[in-house]
Amino acid sequence: MKPAKRCEKITPFIVMEIMEKIHKMEASGIDVIHMEIGEPDFNVPECVNEVSIEAFLGNETHYTHSLGDIRLREAISQYHKITYDTTIDPGHILVTSGTSPAMLLLFSVLVNPGDEIIISDPHYACYANFINYVQGIPVTVPVFEEEGFVYTPEAIKEKITPKTRGIFINSPSNPTGNVIPKERMQQIVDIADANNIYIISDEIYHGLVYEGHEHSIYEFTDKAFVLNGFSKLFAMTGLRLGYLIAPPEFVRALQILQQNFFICANSVAQLSGVAALKDAHKETQEMRETYNKRRIYVIDRLKKMGLGITIDPTGAFYVFANAKHISHDSYALAFDILEKAHVGVTPGIDFGENGEGYLRFSYANSMENLKTGLDRLEGYLRELP
Repeated sequence: MKPAKRCEKITPFIVMEIMEKIHKMEASGIDVIHMEIGEPDFNVPECVNEVSIEAFLGNETHYTHSLGDIRLREAISQYHKITYDTTIDPGHILVTSGTSPAMLLLFSVLVNPGDEIIISDPHYACYANFINYVQGIPVTVPVFEEEGFVYTPEAIKEKITPKTRGIFINSPSNPTGNVIPKERMQQIVDIADANNIYIISDEIYHGLVYEGHEHSIYEFTDKAFVLNGFSKLFAMTGLRLGYLIAPPEFVRALQILQQNFFICANSVAQLSGVAALKDAHKETQEMRETYNKRRIYVIDRLKKMGLGITIDPTGAFYVFANAKHISHDSYALAFDILEKAHVGVTPGIDFGENGEGYLRFSYANSMENLKTGLDRLEGYLRELP
């Protein structure tokens, strides 16, 4: 017996394999600096801890509505009104156990076998796998360093066919950290409207922008899906809480899938999410200021080492640096850096063919560790032929 054929197109998540190798190295006593994983190094805001404890003691431990606790859905709606001046009906919000289940449900209701979804290349490693899993076709549009790794309208138009169901955007982006300008977002929406297709906007890194402002897709159109959650901005990765905002014609189908596959998101985590949205502004502001100091430092160090960064990233907590002058095999290079310098970095190939030759550096680590890691990397590069 073999695994089902639907599993055959699902590729390994390389950054997780690197992290798992690091754990083995650390278990043997080797000190490794983590710059590979995109997980905040902060604890959750104190208000989240307090409400989590109160929820347990108050026996808020039962199933919620399948769309999500109405208190959280209303808080999400209010947050979007305050942050983006957009009006979101709480009935159009589906609360999920992280954004990954939200993505699975989204593509399950949007994509028929053979339908196409346009994604950038490079892109977050799991996007294509979700689309493949529902028998859709991920259609990649190369984006380039010189353009800040942002779609051009012309490149999108070339990839649209009668089978196109949606255009996927991610701003701020994983792996690049770049933000799509407001004018470019409007151009992408215009293309989608002209072709009667949907925008899918992954906004998980919203709130982590250090220059300028990010924009939600609902500022431009309501023919869109928004993916967001609490892992990045609120450092709540282990609480597994996300949400999907969907056009009304898809909500009932999403709800039925949620009822069958997941029932509902964790009840305690949902109340913690309410606290995060309403009361964690001070902590998130402090995190953002700390990330920005690290961002500036890491970009400066990498440039001085000769790694290519044409347009400085202004969001998330990543730097996507060009290392093609060192190697065109980013996978081998990343593992060599790990073995010899004891620094974890992510190979660009994890994010698509157009990411080959790049390395992704995460600065979701302490400044002390970042300095140590970059010192080790500099020593590694100095020893290369």
